[in-house]
Amino acid sequence: MATEAASDPLLMSAAIFLGSALLAVPLFKRLGLGSVLGYLAAGAVIGPYGLGLFRDVDGILHFAEFGVVLLLFIIGLELKPARLWRLRSDIFGLGTLQIVISGAAIAGFCILVGLPTSVAIVAGGALALSSTAFGVQILREKQDLTAPYGDRTFSILLAQDLAIVPLFTLVAFLGPATTMEGNMWTQGGIAIGAVVALYVAIRYLIHPFFRVIAATGSNELFLSAALFLVIGAALLMDVAGLSMALGAFIAGVLLAESEFRHQLETDIEPFRGLLLGLFFMGFGMTLDWSLIIANWWIVIGGAFGLFAAKGIILYALARLFKSPHDDALRISATIGQGGEFAFVMVSLATAAGIMSGTIPAILSAIVTLSMVVTPAALALADWRIARSEAEEDTDGMDGPEASEESRVIIAGFGRVGQIVARLLRMRGIEVTIIDNSPRRIRIAETFGTRIYFGDARRLDILESAGAADADMLFLCINDRSGAVETVEKLRERFPDLRIFANTYDRFSENLMRAAGAEFVIRETFESALVLARRGLNELGHAEVCDDLIDEFRRRDEERLQLETQYGMVKALEMLREKYALDEE
Repeated sequence: MATEAASDPLLMSAAIFLGSALLAVPLFKRLGLGSVLGYLAAGAVIGPYGLGLFRDVDGILHFAEFGVVLLLFIIGLELKPARLWRLRSDIFGLGTLQIVISGAAIAGFCILVGLPTSVAIVAGGALALSSTAFGVQILREKQDLTAPYGDRTFSILLAQDLAIVPLFTLVAFLGPATTMEGNMWTQGGIAIGAVVALYVAIRYLIHPFFRVIAATGSNELFLSAALFLVIGAALLMDVAGLSMALGAFIAGVLLAESEFRHQLETDIEPFRGLLLGLFFMGFGMTLDWSLIIANWWIVIGGAFGLFAAKGIILYALARLFKSPHDDALRISATIGQGGEFAFVMVSLATAAGIMSGTIPAILSAIVTLSMVVTPAALALADWRIARSEAEEDTDGMDGPEASEESRVIIAGFGRVGQIVARLLRMRGIEVTIIDNSPRRIRIAETFGTRIYFGDARRLDILESAGAADADMLFLCINDRSGAVETVEKLRERFPDLRIFANTYDRFSENLMRAAGAEFVIRETFESALVLARRGLNELGHAEVCDDLIDEFRRRDEERLQLETQYGMVKALEMLREKYALDEE
């Protein structure tokens, strides 16, 4: 019985998929390459052109496409109709222009290299589309989905999803064996009818239905209802010839203001993550290494050329629509690749007799390889943005100088340094402030605050600011390892200087204390105490609240001292023995 279970093909497939993902994804994230590239690499290794553990790539991709459907449903839940309406100019203006211009440029290039006109047009339409799954996943990982450039990126992707039906119709129109008499109008009418039907169903049937399900108190039944809703919306759009993901997205938007929104999102999220990972692994499996090697200059040149061409067009259009340089650069780096629907268009074109030979396989390889290029493009964009910020014009930004009036230095003018500076100045204490962000310095100057330009981690900069004669230095930089090294250098060079510092967590606090900081505070420590104090008051414990907080402070300080001397594990054992209680 155990032998049969171990040889079960379904269990074996699940073990291989999960095991390869568990090996590849953490490794690629550790290397800073992102989870998506990890899934692609895992798929390439276990796929038919790697170890050959799986052969039915089309079946895997078809099943895993539901991960994209769930992803778009969750995005829809987060995107209220009012916000969607606000994005309308980006969707129908910027998004439409990107598809038309990119498609025309790619088609023109294909004609120049000798491809037939019909093949070039289909290739242009297919390669103009970016990967919704790729782009949205990257935005979610970077927590930039609601950032200005995230809004624009998502609007372009949504416009591309809306363009799928016209593009599929174009393939049918170009096919030699297809007649289009009345088909376009019929297809359009069916699509509109399906959207209206979905709206009516969710507006008047789904809300009451979920109320009935919620009243049963069964989490399993609610989860089943949620999956049924997503599958039903996707199936309806698929029957109408629209994108399944678009149907799920519409359903999510219509439920964005529902009282069930958060429960739906919580229930769907685990399925979304697993299936989307499988989806990316499926794309990795499509990499035909023998084809890539045989046509390496076409595939590699095509992937980089596609990304560069689309990136330039996206950047130019984003700037035309008033996006800042940094945002336009991020948009072009995030969705410069080819997309999953390119595979569908290529398949349709092959079935319609438009494409033949090695062209479909080469186009598919170019699309997949362009996805592999995406993490590198993002890293390059981030590096360029960081470098441009460092190279901003610093004319008029003097380096720090010692001042007889100022005996206090604030190193770092972020969210912590700003508050410290304001409080000291309210008391009439002169401070010397150092920061290495020209942009932050310019903003501060508009409020009348003088900040000196310089890297607060450099000992010579701090010495120029008067560290040798200063009474106190507040170290408020957002660099955990750099802050510890700075404290060590300051303590060695200026043993009498009082160093007050903020840091990220308990581990960093121990390191800062050991390095010689006189006083260290964790970023969330005081805010957590204020939050707990308010909660205790509301729960009716106001009379013991102050004593309780004082006792907690005393024990926390004692624990920190013991950890510095004996290490965390030993310190915790000593405190448990002393107070006979379990602490955090």
